[in-house]
Order: sequence, then structure tokens, then C-alpha cells
Amino acid sequence: MAHVARELLKKELVNLMKDESCGFSVGLEDDSDFFTWRVVFEGPSDSLYEGGIFTAILKFPGDFPNNPPEMRFETEMWHPNIYPDGRVCISILHPPGTDRFNDQAGSSDIATHTHTHYLYF
Repeated sequence: MAHVARELLKKELVNLMKDESCGFSVGLEDDSDFFTWRVVFEGPSDSLYEGGIFTAILKFPGDFPNNPPEMRFETEMWHPNIYPDGRVCISILHPPGTDRFNDQAGSSDIATHTHTHYLYF
């Protein structure tokens, strides 16, 4: 399964690197590892984050896309969906099942993404 995930991630990475309109920069943390990406973007204008440069690491599991990546901001910031250690709390980034960050979200909510927290800047 990791081979399928790696090929999918390679394809997505190439497409994102070519897309100048995506609003962020993406690359590999280590050229030999397609499962760990570094993402850099500017804070949106007219927001508290305007003028800031934000860096995050995405770690994709070997069974991607069946399970979501983990996302952790390296840039220190305050946001209701970002823990002090930089981990992002958005239900679509949690594996199907019980949401350990939100006991009100049932497993069907997470599996179908009907209970979603959005990361707005």
C-alpha cells in the first residue's frame, strides 16, 4: 500500500509545485521521503495573520489516502484549531473512528466528514 501512496503523493506534489495560483509553497522535507512535506504560506490579508509567514509539516501515512496526514505548524501562533505544540485539530485530519479531540463527534461523523472544523485564518 505504501507504494501506491508514494506514487499518489509524488503526482500531487508535482502538480502543486507547478500551480502558481495555489497560495502556498510546498516541498519535501527530505528529498528521499515523499511522505513528509513542508508547506509555507503567507497569512491572509485583512486577518490577524496578515504579514506573517507560516510553516507546517504534513506527514502522510503509508496507507494514504485511506487515512489522513498529520499536520503540525512549526510557526508559533494562537489559533483555536492549533494546539500549543503546533498540532492541528480538524476532524478531517483524524482517522475514521472516535475523535479523541471531540467526544461529541461520533465515528460516523468523522468517517463521512459531516462534522468538520475548518482552519480559518
